[in-house]
Amino acid sequence: MKNAWWKEAVIYQIYPRSFCDSNGDGIGDIEGIISKLDYLKRLGIDIIWLSPIYESPNDDNGYDISDYQNIMREFGNMKDFDQLLEQAHIRNIRIIMDLVVNHTSDEHPWFIESRKSKENPYRDFYIWKEGKDGREPNNWGSWFGGSAWEYDDATDMYYLHIFSKKQPDLNWDNDKVRQKIYEMMRWWLEKGVDGFRMDVISLISKNPAFPDGEIHGLYGDLAPYCAHGPHVHEYLKEMNREVLSQYDIMTVGETSCVTLEEAKKYAGEDRQELNMVFQFEHVELGSGIYGKWNDQPIDLIALKKVFKKWEEGLEGIGWNALFWSNHDQPRAVSRYGNDGEYREYSAKMLGVCLHLMKGTPYIYQGEELGMTNAGFTDLSDYRDLESINAYHELVEVQGVEPEQMMRYLGKVSRDNARTPMQWNTETNAGFTTGTPWIKVNENYKKINAAAQLKDPDSIYNFYRRLIQIRHEEEIVVSGSFEMLMEESGQIFAYQRVLDDKKLVVLCNFTPNHVTFDGVPKKADILIENYKNGGGTYLRPYEAIAYKIKTYE
Repeated sequence: MKNAWWKEAVIYQIYPRSFCDSNGDGIGDIEGIISKLDYLKRLGIDIIWLSPIYESPNDDNGYDISDYQNIMREFGNMKDFDQLLEQAHIRNIRIIMDLVVNHTSDEHPWFIESRKSKENPYRDFYIWKEGKDGREPNNWGSWFGGSAWEYDDATDMYYLHIFSKKQPDLNWDNDKVRQKIYEMMRWWLEKGVDGFRMDVISLISKNPAFPDGEIHGLYGDLAPYCAHGPHVHEYLKEMNREVLSQYDIMTVGETSCVTLEEAKKYAGEDRQELNMVFQFEHVELGSGIYGKWNDQPIDLIALKKVFKKWEEGLEGIGWNALFWSNHDQPRAVSRYGNDGEYREYSAKMLGVCLHLMKGTPYIYQGEELGMTNAGFTDLSDYRDLESINAYHELVEVQGVEPEQMMRYLGKVSRDNARTPMQWNTETNAGFTTGTPWIKVNENYKKINAAAQLKDPDSIYNFYRRLIQIRHEEEIVVSGSFEMLMEESGQIFAYQRVLDDKKLVVLCNFTPNHVTFDGVPKKADILIENYKNGGGTYLRPYEAIAYKIKTYE
């Protein structure tokens, strides 16, 4: 496979609303991000992925965009962004933007025009349908709850919204829509941004028949008719040809419902579409009868099967995007590790497990500190539209007990990842001098950046070492991947091989001592999260990586 700067990079996701507030209004902003660039430079990351900072009414925290070429006033202005780009580039940190083009806000000028009349020039920028038998055009359910169709009495028709009713889906079958989007992308790239993370990009092409979906709960499932639709690859190839290929940038697609075979189309090196995609099989392993709303632990054997499938399946074809968490997922240490007694060990273990695999690793803000789930106990603490809608639908309509649903929210709500970054022990964790838009996790006096910067054994400094290893060890970037101990329900083990070098990685996902066969002779410890490792057993949540000089 070809070399590329983004294959050797480590990416750090910033959720601006929760990162750092410079002006005391309780909302993170661009100046706050600028003030923390040296913190990120010291960590060693190469790329910042910025969640949306565009003008937005904030129905879905910036993923409902009303102006693609303006900055949300709460975050600052374009001059602030230009300074962020300049200051990041001075520090050799690239910036990729969140590209949200499956839908806009209903307050975008295109949609305001579109809903005025059936003859409006912008009417066909969105997906409008006549009702059927006095009801919605079909039975699809929105992924944020309720119907996926919203009635608009101005023209007596319905528009499609896979997410919030304030997020109408764009009609990508309209060439004018695509050209407007490409024009906007070029504008940002000419400004100097280094690429795009493409939000739900697998949903842009819909089945033109708009058939009813299989009923799950109250509504029909739209996924088979919206994900990987008939023209999605045609449109991405067009985007690549007209925009992406003209610049030295990186792209990663959020590809809901993606299979390995589809991923090879999106991210195959010979396909001229995207550089890599996010797949979600590992984060969806805990799903149950209410979808993601569950509090069951993740089965380690199943988790390993997912990683093995993607690591081996894309070998020589495409590139993996590696992540435990993001703004849509719970905190990694709470979901996959132990956020109590063994929080530090398990946070480091998860870092080793992910960062030494083949692919580009993504760190979600606070992951390098071992930040935990929010610990909210009341529905009023939540801000996430998906979580609030799910609570009302499951409790009030489907009969789930309120206490049970609160447990589910505490385990998997997106707000678990959205509590403010914990900078120090000052009021509100040093995030803001005002009232934060969402509550700060109460454990900030124990878990914060200021303390970890001073502690050589901290999770933060452990992550610095992991990032340094990726930059120094060619085997981590280019070596082949092979899963070991596949049937172990306790140890996640794999090896990387490049020429005459081998890396063996062992990670204990349990709070118990676990024995194993031992490693070959002539092995040096590359990194470990305990001191004096190297025996024939692993301590609770122990991680150890061996670099082997020769092997038979």
